[in-house]
Amino acid sequence: MRLPLLLILPLLILNALVDWYICRAVWRRCRRGASFWRPASLWSSVAFAVYFIVLILWPKRQGDNAQLLGLMWALYAYFSVYIPKYVFVILDLIGKIPALWRSRRLPGSTAVASGAALLVFAVMWWGALINRYSLDVNEIDVEIPGLPSSFDGMRVVQISDLHVGSFGENTAFVEKLVSKINSLEPDIIVFTGDLVNRRTDEALPFKEALSRLRAPFGVYSILGNHDYGDYYAWDTPEDKVRNMDMMKELQAAIGWKLLNNATEILSAGPDSIALIGVENIGDPPFPVYGDLEEAYPGDLADGMPKILLSHNPAHWEDDIADSPDKNIALTLSGHTHAMQIELLGWSPAVFRYDKWGGLYTDSDGSHSMYVNIGDGEVGIPARIGATPEITVITLQAARK
Repeated sequence: MRLPLLLILPLLILNALVDWYICRAVWRRCRRGASFWRPASLWSSVAFAVYFIVLILWPKRQGDNAQLLGLMWALYAYFSVYIPKYVFVILDLIGKIPALWRSRRLPGSTAVASGAALLVFAVMWWGALINRYSLDVNEIDVEIPGLPSSFDGMRVVQISDLHVGSFGENTAFVEKLVSKINSLEPDIIVFTGDLVNRRTDEALPFKEALSRLRAPFGVYSILGNHDYGDYYAWDTPEDKVRNMDMMKELQAAIGWKLLNNATEILSAGPDSIALIGVENIGDPPFPVYGDLEEAYPGDLADGMPKILLSHNPAHWEDDIADSPDKNIALTLSGHTHAMQIELLGWSPAVFRYDKWGGLYTDSDGSHSMYVNIGDGEVGIPARIGATPEITVITLQAARK
């Protein structure tokens, strides 16, 4: 048996149990139209099980972007059926609790369970068809110790995790994003990684739109874990190198300055601040390509105000926060997407990352990090809450 099937076997068993429960409920409760609903519930369950196995075994590290996009939508359609089924079964079982003490289940429990399942189904497709194309502009002020007066009030716009391959060749959302960013009149624009899903050529349809980003200090970017081509099965190592070269050439062609373990000194009159960009540094299983000491070859404890671009927030937690030898007042990260699910300020991303979205400060307040929850999608083509984010950060001199 292939490893993918071993990994999904528990899920297949769970789904089979859910289908058995629902089929049993249909056979017992559907009197009208029983000749249709009873066999339909059975054979649809069999068809979905076969459908899921085929999708899981489908090669994911090969094929063109259209195939990957089709697979994403096909898997999402499957789970948009089964997650509501889980909801129905849980609520219907709750309705049976009174039967432990009396003969009747809670009145209307089947209707409530069915309604809740339909609501979950609707919310999932709202996330896929509407909310993933929305935009949320978050404006915050961040105090920077020692910030020169020339940079007091500087507007930094951060975007992250575009994953443009998930839009195929439809540039409408990216064009909308670019227009909105330009309307905010930023002083500088930063992109904190994951432009594509697997291959650089996914970004080619978006070159023109992305090249229209404008800011007086320019557009700066770093690489995320998806930008290295690590999630594609290349025919030769040379093909992967060419893919990486194309990424660098593409970002230069659209007018972005890619900071690969490098520092840009931003100057305004006699004043300067440092913008540091590191390649990907993260927690396992994500590879480490970045080197902060290489990116800023000077003394990280010196008095120069510094802003760090680092894709994965784990880097800040592991190496920046509460580090007196690193005078980096603000780190800008992405990566988490809030797992593309955020409801009432809560996201399942908290089970992987304590710092999954928003502004965070370490124990003595000397190091801050903002985690942008991203603008694109990977894995599932939806954002259930977790609306695509544009962050406007106004730098302020620290008040005494």
